[in-house]
Amino acid sequence: MKRILVLFTALLLAPLAMLRADEIILAGGDEVFIVDAAEAAAGKVNKLWSWNAQKADDVPEAARRDFHHMDECKAVERGAKLLVCASGGGCALIERATKRVLWRASSRNAHSLDLLPGDRVVVASSLGGDQVEVFDLKGAATPIFKTPLRSAHGLLWDEARKCLWALGYDELRCYTLADWETAAPSLKLKTTHKLPDDDGHDLRPVPASADLLLTTSNGVHLFDRDQLTFRPHPTLKDLAYVKSVDVHPVTQRIVLSTWGATLRLFSPEDTITFKDARPYKARWMP
Repeated sequence: MKRILVLFTALLLAPLAMLRADEIILAGGDEVFIVDAAEAAAGKVNKLWSWNAQKADDVPEAARRDFHHMDECKAVERGAKLLVCASGGGCALIERATKRVLWRASSRNAHSLDLLPGDRVVVASSLGGDQVEVFDLKGAATPIFKTPLRSAHGLLWDEARKCLWALGYDELRCYTLADWETAAPSLKLKTTHKLPDDDGHDLRPVPASADLLLTTSNGVHLFDRDQLTFRPHPTLKDLAYVKSVDVHPVTQRIVLSTWGATLRLFSPEDTITFKDARPYKARWMP
């Protein structure tokens, strides 16, 4: 009977044993990589997964220069795939299990991207591009639609509200999808909201909330998508030049990057320091 209980307990705990602690995806330099947050905060920075276009067999030599200065990393499809881009212009959708590049394109000074319905992806082409571009994941590596947005930096598809939020230099815009089932889709501007401070940079959702989290040159703010109002973030409001901030979907813990060798964690507070990396963006793995 005791052996049966031990076996039964082992079977129940087996799935838990396969789970790691919370993972953080990081982009910086020429690399995107994943670390275990608890291990890294304890001083053991072990790269659980990494991707570098300069070493990827399925990225042509001529395209590798586009993937210098990685500046975005987002997990999609429950972490099975990663969207990445670089200020060199390179944009890609990568399968985590195989590191296979499923889609690749170039967008001038790309700073963020997100999946849209209908197998499409939207890219924020920042300074020098100053526009939002839409690509077809199954089509040519050229945009099928583009619309101007000064210093486009942040993008978020809002499935609940069926709209795209786009962050620019001094405004937050909301777009709806138009003619989306055709070969000539477009983004239709619905609303625009003046930022409380200039130089909009990062845009992320606060899980289980109507709030968006966004950063500017002098602070971190919240935007209520239902009330359409801004307010300072209660903890991070006075932090300047934040390159990325992300809230864990379950624990609500915050990870924040100011593009240095050290990441900051909040609730509870801690730090992660890297010896050979300066992460530009840090995201929680779903």
